[in-house]
Amino acid sequence: MSIVEDTPGVTRDRIYSKCEWRNREFMLVDTGGIEPKSSNIILSQMKRQAELAIEKADVIVFLTDIKTGVTANDYEVAKMLRKSGKPVILCVNKCDSIGDPPAEFYEFYNLGLGDPIAVSAAHGHGSGDMLDKVFEYFPEESENDYGDEYIKVAVIGKPNVGKSSLINKVSGEERAIVSDIAGTTRDATDTIVENDYGKYIFIDTAGIRKKSKIQEKIEHYSVLRAYMAVDRADVCVIVIDAEVGFTEQDSKVAGYAHEQGKGCIVAVNKWDVVEKDTHTMDEFRKKLEDDFSFMSYVPFVFISAKTGLRLNNLFELINKVNSNNCMRISTGMLNDILSYATTRVQPPSDKGRRLKVYYMTQPSTRPPTFIVFVNRADLFHFSYQRYIENQIRGTFGFEGTPIRFVVRERNHDDD
Repeated sequence: MSIVEDTPGVTRDRIYSKCEWRNREFMLVDTGGIEPKSSNIILSQMKRQAELAIEKADVIVFLTDIKTGVTANDYEVAKMLRKSGKPVILCVNKCDSIGDPPAEFYEFYNLGLGDPIAVSAAHGHGSGDMLDKVFEYFPEESENDYGDEYIKVAVIGKPNVGKSSLINKVSGEERAIVSDIAGTTRDATDTIVENDYGKYIFIDTAGIRKKSKIQEKIEHYSVLRAYMAVDRADVCVIVIDAEVGFTEQDSKVAGYAHEQGKGCIVAVNKWDVVEKDTHTMDEFRKKLEDDFSFMSYVPFVFISAKTGLRLNNLFELINKVNSNNCMRISTGMLNDILSYATTRVQPPSDKGRRLKVYYMTQPSTRPPTFIVFVNRADLFHFSYQRYIENQIRGTFGFEGTPIRFVVRERNHDDD
């Protein structure tokens, strides 16, 4: 997930990744190294980011290097970590040999952080021991779980596109501070909405800014909260400003939701203030289809959080997209489609060997995931995979949800 290099200071920003250990999901935050007394601007900013990560963490992994031994910086960092009051797992990296650690390993007891764990990032040694220790300090699973009858909706997008205004409108009360100043919403907040369309938890997030524009320390935390809100959500409403249109940053925001397999809707807000004629919406939609070509399944809705324009359509779409994201298709129906598709368009071949697609099954949802069994995985090219996906979408819809394929190779045959 991170750029790996032997040069100190390569990881300059915090990088977030969702992980799982012992059936427990957690968010891993990879920070830049801490140089406690550096006057270098970049290094001091990295230190502030690391401090922020420490402040918000449940467990801290302090990674040291057996080849450099315990350094003055290690003592300073250890002192800072002890002051945090958080559980700290001390790991000594580059213990690459299997068996008892070298004598230098015991020097790290001097940091006063308890028993160190010998690990090798290069070879994976000790990672299980480290994760087991981390697991001991996980908080109880008490995240707000409102029950399956509630659809969790993350409202995401750039700052100042109207996310808080939208939530205020659908909830009927001033739940979030609404301001023209970009970045007013600092945290992710939950709003329960129950209406004729169903029951929802709307998760308002701080706007996701370009990294170059994230200057305040608190802004970095807001980005993390926005990503975590996406992870919690069933459906993501990606709000863009009708007056500004699609931007590169919108694609980044949408791309994260897509990568996480979430149901997605693009809501074009402030449509009430756009000058339009009979062709304006169609033209805008066609441009959005080009802009969101990497998410060709996503539906668009043109709304106004200020006036309530088409919010009923938004709720209907949320219900539909959520249903599609957890839709399950029987193996029999899938293979009927597969048989039709492979008869209609022959699978590709290479050097006299033709791809054979034996059968397909769906093991999971959110997002809908299909395992395809073939004779040669290398012949199941992206273009043919997209063709099969289009056949499935043409039959079952799956509007608003990504689809995942897992290709499994069965015994090669020589036919």
